[in-house]
Amino acid sequence: MQITHRLEQRRRFLRTLAVGAAGLYTTRGLFAEQLTETAPSTEGPFYPDTMPLDTDNDLLIINDAITPAIGTVVYLDGRIMSASGEPIRNAFVEIWQVDAKGSYLHTGGRAKGGADTNFQGYGRFITDTQGRYFFRTIKPVSYTLGGFRSPHIHVAISRNGRRVFTTQMATKGDATHAKDIVMSRMSQAEQDTILRDYVPLPGSHLGELTANFDIVLGRTAQEIDGSFRGGVGKPVWDPKTFNQ
Repeated sequence: MQITHRLEQRRRFLRTLAVGAAGLYTTRGLFAEQLTETAPSTEGPFYPDTMPLDTDNDLLIINDAITPAIGTVVYLDGRIMSASGEPIRNAFVEIWQVDAKGSYLHTGGRAKGGADTNFQGYGRFITDTQGRYFFRTIKPVSYTLGGFRSPHIHVAISRNGRRVFTTQMATKGDATHAKDIVMSRMSQAEQDTILRDYVPLPGSHLGELTANFDIVLGRTAQEIDGSFRGGVGKPVWDPKTFNQ
């Protein structure tokens, strides 16, 4: 029964990707002369210090495990674009976040309640010719690890082996942003570029959600192919300031 349920989850994931891909072409302002650049945000100190055995784009199931992660299932999709709306193809997109217990996939990012060992905690995806990416994960939760953080998902983008952009997708309408140690330092205009809604997945009887996070890099596709700071799997943050 558990195996059948897991297979059905996988099938639903693939069906959702197809639906999400179709919806991306209706992104408001996609063909405007200049799109609003997505605000960057700190990577924080909890980028995985040891990669999980499974690094695919389905964070709910680790390899061939039967037991899924705890949490509300979210199908996350979006496009990586330049400021003029050009799709950034073959971009290496990484996401990482805490599990339902508030723990990261990092030895220094564990909550007192422990960790959900069934949650992958990190995933990666290479964008297609339309700049699209897809993930299945859980709805993020708030946590306190040295400082309060409201729900968010970290996102990093690399091209040609070099990190070109880092940000966080925050939960729209969450009342705790005002006391968040990162969000409280951002202007409302900056916050508006990373705040996103979670909406019910059509036809789901399991309370699953969808979220769309299009990311505008503010450079042309040609510029993004150039050299920038950082690199894949190399954290860029100031250890003197506890930004997570």
